[in-house]
Amino acid sequence: MYPGTWARTSPDKPALVMAGSGRTLTYAELDDRSLRLANRLRAAGLRPGDVVALLSDNTPETYEVYWAALRSGLYITAVNHNLSPDEASYIVRDCDARALVVSAAKADLVARLDVDVEERLAYGGPVEGYGDYEAALAGAGDDPLPAQPHGDDLLYSSGTTGRPKGIKLPLPDYAVDEPGYKYVAIFGGLYGFDESTVYLSPAPVYHAAPLRFGGVVHALGGTLVMMEKFDAEGFLAAVQEHRVTHTQMVPTMFVRLLKLPDDVRGSYDVSSLRCVVHAAAPCPVEVKHRMIEWLGPIVNEYYASTEANGGTMINSEQWLAHPGSVGVPLIGRPRVCGEDGAELAAGQVGTLYFEREEFEGAPFEYHKDPERTASTQHPHHPNWTTVGDLGYLDDDGFLYLTDRKAFMIISGGVNIYPQEIEDLFSLHPAVTDIGVFGVPDEEMGERVVAFVQPAVPGTPELAAELTAYARERMAHFKVPREIHFRAELPRTPTGKMVKGRLKDEYAAGARR
Repeated sequence: MYPGTWARTSPDKPALVMAGSGRTLTYAELDDRSLRLANRLRAAGLRPGDVVALLSDNTPETYEVYWAALRSGLYITAVNHNLSPDEASYIVRDCDARALVVSAAKADLVARLDVDVEERLAYGGPVEGYGDYEAALAGAGDDPLPAQPHGDDLLYSSGTTGRPKGIKLPLPDYAVDEPGYKYVAIFGGLYGFDESTVYLSPAPVYHAAPLRFGGVVHALGGTLVMMEKFDAEGFLAAVQEHRVTHTQMVPTMFVRLLKLPDDVRGSYDVSSLRCVVHAAAPCPVEVKHRMIEWLGPIVNEYYASTEANGGTMINSEQWLAHPGSVGVPLIGRPRVCGEDGAELAAGQVGTLYFEREEFEGAPFEYHKDPERTASTQHPHHPNWTTVGDLGYLDDDGFLYLTDRKAFMIISGGVNIYPQEIEDLFSLHPAVTDIGVFGVPDEEMGERVVAFVQPAVPGTPELAAELTAYARERMAHFKVPREIHFRAELPRTPTGKMVKGRLKDEYAAGARR
């Protein structure tokens, strides 16, 4: 259940292939190189429970570091390389990293980090202040480790509603070559991952789902095809070239695929696809309908969080019967509660909690932040936890999300969910991207504002056209009172809008 297993049975099989360059890492190479790095980290004094941080673009070495940590009982913290130096430094310091491995492609960011780490290594070229990764592996040797306790990830939230939070889960109590690792156990069977799997990963490996699903592929002996960076036509080319069977995307990627010209989209052979998974952000109903029409009933969705406090799943057939739903329980039991903590009836919107019967308290903790951890717990049930999402259950027990609690707008005493407005515009030909939020209003409490990345010049006439489009299709109190055009909106590569930056920009403009 780790690369060493497959290195013995299929040493020359590609464990990882880069979609752009074609650079390949076999199972024998992945096992050997991750073992050598594990030996290097052990020689540097790292022991089970310690943390190795990784700051890298998408490269094969990312999984050498990942498996070195997991086969040594270490935590791995993958750092978003799009952060500012202060933000990235905060994560490396906060996770208590004793080792930091970086890619030379991110040398400009690395040079500006303010961190104190004992072991520093760089690959892909020299980086001042960092040891040579290849030399370190060559000198570490390939002696078997005295033990291989299973490590885990210690990842940070995307920070869309505040400073990123480290999510620390207890280390597994078994060895890396023993079955039981939660992501393999849950998703391997759910989506049919096995040795024949060719999995295309189009997202940055520093995010939870891409990192973890790549690990599932390796644990089960498949081949991971990793894109250096997502682009819609390049994605289709990779599916065709590598005969991809499985992939995972986010809704913004769906939208970009659907906005390709029909003749371009139809020129690629995607018949090898058996399972298309999407998660990380809500998917507009019309977008998902069109994806199922195009690819067939192979589109699967799960809803979960980096905190892994609970989750749901839904396949195409279930979704067509319950459009807009994110499904039925996969991990834990969803509970929808009002402000007083009382459970709400079907159809009523409230805060979404997940009940985990196997835990007496929260199934996770925010690293070094017990108050924030406590704030996720239900006032009467410590093993019910929330990450701040709002939603409701229908009469059949299917879950629907409305928005993040932090994003909800209250205007004139009425709740408005930005997601609904954003979904309405998702396939409008003049809209490439949109972010909606509330701003203070003396009369209404809050008013609705939209920032739009237009596909055509952003003019007053276009703003009027979009306003009329919305007024024809939704209640007028939900229609944005202001529309601001921007060349690009701040969105994480997994599709989450960073609304805090838009709000800050709006507030700064208002002050001026």
